Amino acid sequence: MPRTPLPLSLEDSPFAAKALVALLGSWAIAASAWVQVPMYPVPMTMQTFAVLVVGALGGWRLGAATLALYLAQGFVGMPMLAGGAGGPQYFMGPTAGYLLAFPAAAALAGFLAERGWNRRWPTLLAGFLLGHGVILAGGAAWLATLKGWEVALTAGVAPFLAATVLKSALAAATVKAVDRLRKAG
Repeated sequence: MPRTPLPLSLEDSPFAAKALVALLGSWAIAASAWVQVPMYPVPMTMQTFAVLVVGALGGWRLGAATLALYLAQGFVGMPMLAGGAGGPQYFMGPTAGYLLAFPAAAALAGFLAERGWNRRWPTLLAGFLLGHGVILAGGAAWLATLKGWEVALTAGVAPFLAATVLKSALAAATVKAVDRLRKAG
């Protein structure tokens, strides 16, 4: 199946351009981490929205690379995580599973976009819901090891379901808007 042109067509761009896009994407995800609703044990942020948009705009390779860069910056202590946090301790706490699922979710969003899922609203929305599912599954699996499955499902998945639908719809609208801008310019 031929690949669909993505809103950010960077395949033939030099490595420096791709690296700059990855760096800017990682900072956009960090900015989205500041938009949060404090909850316990996992805060609700706009990170998942940004993760999926980055993947769908850049493709699976650039999406996964951007998220790996984002996580590396957060791990070394840069203020990349929810509320401006950073450091290795966050990769062992309750949010670790969600964070570590980000690259896979971005890669999935990019992979599906490259295969044409970004052409129509229903498939684009479905792809973003699947990406959110990857994040919630990773988060729940890790949270279950720390607090048990009951807490993982009731506090780590259920409170996020309505926001998942909303953020997926916003992500789809964002990708469609960027694609329209690219085609107009």
